[in-house]
Amino acid sequence: MMDKLQMVSQLREHLLSSARVARSARDAAALEAREGATPAERREDARTAIEQGGLVRGQDRRLREAEAAVEALAGFAPPPWRARSPIHVGAVVEVEDEDTGEGRTVFLAPVGAGITLEGPGGDGVFSVITPASPLGRAIIGRRQGDAVDVTIDGELRSYAITWVA
Repeated sequence: MMDKLQMVSQLREHLLSSARVARSARDAAALEAREGATPAERREDARTAIEQGGLVRGQDRRLREAEAAVEALAGFAPPPWRARSPIHVGAVVEVEDEDTGEGRTVFLAPVGAGITLEGPGGDGVFSVITPASPLGRAIIGRRQGDAVDVTIDGELRSYAITWVA
């Protein structure tokens, strides 16, 4: 049986790490904005001050987004999977590109799109997708054995849902 709580924990650690990096970058940008130039230099080059302020705001936004993702994941416990149940948030799904035969295993989580997780016990690699992603929207409510069409980067792809846990 797949330990999805371990996958959620791993995802949480990735998100916490992103928050730490964003906090550090924000603080460094704020320090540079305050102390990086003399008052006379800042008056002469207002553009630099504006750029530094923008950098601080961008890093602060990145930090808030990472913290919100951690908070959204805090109470998330994937429900147990039942055979032939519709796919829902918390499912691990394997899809196969019907044109190339290439398989991809994804973990459908509420947040963390694009993060790669290692399977429990080192068993495989899983890409995190969310319900807002094109593939996430296409597979929610579907079942193992269904096929879905997904437009990614303007290209229509057909996937077979080959396995769900």
